[in-house]
Amino acid sequence: MTREHRLTQVFIELADTLVAEFDLVDFLGRLAEATVELIEADAAGLMLADDHGILHVMASSDDQAELLELFELQQDEGPCPACFRSGQPVVNVDLRSWPDFAAAAAAGGYVSAHAVPLRLRGQVIGAMNLFRSDAAPLSTEDIALAQALADMATIGLLHQREVEGHRELSSQLQHALDSRVVIEQAKGMLAERAGLSVSEAFSAMRSYARGNGCGLTSVAQNVLDGSLQSDALLTR
Repeated sequence: MTREHRLTQVFIELADTLVAEFDLVDFLGRLAEATVELIEADAAGLMLADDHGILHVMASSDDQAELLELFELQQDEGPCPACFRSGQPVVNVDLRSWPDFAAAAAAGGYVSAHAVPLRLRGQVIGAMNLFRSDAAPLSTEDIALAQALADMATIGLLHQREVEGHRELSSQLQHALDSRVVIEQAKGMLAERAGLSVSEAFSAMRSYARGNGCGLTSVAQNVLDGSLQSDALLTR
């Protein structure tokens, strides 16, 4: 499959948010995965702001990227917080501008990092991180594509708000944050019960959700309340 064909396919998938089982956390996870697949990046992650303007990690393509995003938030430094504050892409910058972040990125195997904003009608609601294991600059084409994918995430938020009767954006984001907490709890529980790594547990839940056409949050809740057993997830 050519890159152009795959890109068309991804945009169709990401545009399909007007469904009853739309799950924002899973949607953002798909976006992170597609971004890594389509551009010259080794990992990606997305952050959204709550109604107090505080960023939260919502999705990452892998665990290492998630740890680095959490470090950015804890230290309030790095390309993603800078991008969110300015509302502009932060790309091809010297990571030594943020010494602690640069050291943490290097420890995780990344030597360059970039960020593009998630904007909705002039309001910045989050940002997407891109991490690379080499120092080569991100191309103009990849920057444009990353921004287009970030814009698609924002359109997804808008579509879901339309579905739910123009619910306030802050309420929508809070619901997504609550969903992420449920997913994180279920990942830990499944990992312990089934003897898996947290990453493997998450992959099992995600595969089950996509294979059965249901939301990732619903699967996570069923894991927590015991209505979905480990065997069913692992068989899937």
